[in-house]
Amino acid sequence: MINTHQRKYKEIVERAKVPLGKKPDWLKIKMPSGENFSDVLSLVKNNQLHTVCEEARCPNIAECWNNRTATFMILGEICTRSCGFCAVKTGLPSILDKDEPKRVADAVKSLGLRHCVITSVNRDELFDGGASIFSETVRLIRENSPESTIEILIPDFKGEEHAFEIIMQNPPDILNHNVETVPRLYDVVRPQAKYRRSLNLIKWFKEKGLKTKSGLMVGIGEINDEVIDVLKDLHEFGCDIVTIGQYLQPTKEHLPIDRFVTIEEFEYFKKEGYKIGLKTIESAPLVRSSYHADKHARENDFVQINV
Repeated sequence: MINTHQRKYKEIVERAKVPLGKKPDWLKIKMPSGENFSDVLSLVKNNQLHTVCEEARCPNIAECWNNRTATFMILGEICTRSCGFCAVKTGLPSILDKDEPKRVADAVKSLGLRHCVITSVNRDELFDGGASIFSETVRLIRENSPESTIEILIPDFKGEEHAFEIIMQNPPDILNHNVETVPRLYDVVRPQAKYRRSLNLIKWFKEKGLKTKSGLMVGIGEINDEVIDVLKDLHEFGCDIVTIGQYLQPTKEHLPIDRFVTIEEFEYFKKEGYKIGLKTIESAPLVRSSYHADKHARENDFVQINV
């Protein structure tokens, strides 16, 4: 008997068998280059650091690194979860590296980063999910680079409030947690996560006074009305900033692309999101969680467009 997870996966795969046609011009990516890009790459390698820019094969790596913005991935490079879209390795993580926060803080200072984003793999085997490493990393960056703004893109920590409290010991400028997709597809896209848990996490940190952010992918099996419903939920639960981008299949073993979402549809998501009341929306094919993150951190008052 086919369970719900298998059925939904089969539906996505079957729909993806329809030819996608030629890859749209707006998804073509320039090869990374530039002096700032080279500086960031060298320092990351020399300090044995990981970046989600590389691990997740982000298409905006050149733009962000040349703008001296980088997203460091802490808590190792092996994740305890097996999301259907993610290129990060799944397995048994290595021993916790207690020196990692210092190396990240040193890298931020050496590079003179204007803005840094700290994210991580999931470490569900740890009591606090790795929240203490996040908190210590933020503390050391504040201490060494007081002019830098900080965003943390956190896992859900299984919804444990004691982990949230540890994060708040050294709060960031922006608290980011991605819902990633519409609730109907969670079984296959984020099988160990819960949609409502992620919304409640955003609400918890918003009520503590933080600027909050979330993101989702499109082109992975959802329909447009479901995207709008997610935007409504994010607004209701206190999210300030939303990023929306095209899903790109990292390997043949990952969920296939359902369709290439058009530029017009991305504009539609943005306009509807502003009508709903969201404060800042980045919506375009190559948008990812950290896209224009430095700008979001430095906006004291959000600018709302006329729709």
